[in-house]
Amino acid sequence: MKINWGTGIVIAFGLFMTFILYFVFEVQSNSKYDNDLVVEEYYKHDSHFQDEMARIQNAHDLQQRPTIKYVTDGVEIIFPAKFESDKIKGNILLYRPSNKKFDFNTTIALIKSSLLIPKNKLIKGRWDVNMEWQYDGKKYLSKEVVYVN
Repeated sequence: MKINWGTGIVIAFGLFMTFILYFVFEVQSNSKYDNDLVVEEYYKHDSHFQDEMARIQNAHDLQQRPTIKYVTDGVEIIFPAKFESDKIKGNILLYRPSNKKFDFNTTIALIKSSLLIPKNKLIKGRWDVNMEWQYDGKKYLSKEVVYVN
């Protein structure tokens, strides 16, 4: 049997559609491929964008900023000595871009103007650290990326 060019195009198109549909079905049904949004309520989160930018600007305007860095014991957050430790309130979100199952929040509880998040709570790789805090009624937001070895 001889196949003309029209039949060949229809067969190729049908095979291509089958190939694409197979991968769409595989990604949607297999839990290995997690395709969730970064933020659960995306539009609600974006409605507060201007407030978030103001808090980031407040943190940027500080002459002495808190530092967030990885040390051998874990992630250490150090506030400058000019801040009184008992007046700092807030929380820290450690966000794992590759898997939201590892995300967690920590309340800021300073010991000698520093906070250590132990290494045993962290797995190797990239962590986005979002620190929302306030001091003397003014709100701040500090964002850093930390790589854990």
